[in-house]
Amino acid sequence: MSKKIIMTPGDIRRTLARIAHEIIERNKTVEQLILVGVHTRGVPLAKRLAANIENIEGSKVSVGALDIRPYRDDLASLNQQPIVHSTDIPISVDGKSIVLVDDVLYTGRSIRAAMDALIDLGRPKSIQLAVLIDRGHREMPIRADYVGKNMPSSRHEEIQVHLEETDGIDRVAIINAVKERPPAGEPSGKVGYGER
Repeated sequence: MSKKIIMTPGDIRRTLARIAHEIIERNKTVEQLILVGVHTRGVPLAKRLAANIENIEGSKVSVGALDIRPYRDDLASLNQQPIVHSTDIPISVDGKSIVLVDDVLYTGRSIRAAMDALIDLGRPKSIQLAVLIDRGHREMPIRADYVGKNMPSSRHEEIQVHLEETDGIDRVAIINAVKERPPAGEPSGKVGYGER
């Protein structure tokens, strides 16, 4: 398997600063704004965006965390029991502009689950989407409003987002997970893996 770093800590920092400016420009005011991170890595990304917005505007932005596990449409096909996180949104979503924050946008199914979870909590004025990486391959008509980096990829590649808060390091890598064919007569070794 080959691995290539596509975002460094500096890239991530600059990208989140840009997205924060774009969120401010689109929403005009931050008083009715809530940033909601999708567990796991969407939560620290939402907190960083909120800190950037506060530095720019001088106003605090509410930040929440959303567990989409009960809303996923692939629970029956998962081989392992998913980790349960809690949903924690500090104020009512009714009438608020919600910015969902996630690390990677892929098929769109996780974001559909996140929107279902939000609607169960109330009736937001609007739901926007911010992602660090958009890798394509959509299976649902979902598009991000704020994109850190468009990274076209093939289905046998994996995008790995590592963040200081969850992994001890900031970086984004793309991994070619296709099993390489060994030379004739050599053992095959480990089997490659695909997208989580």
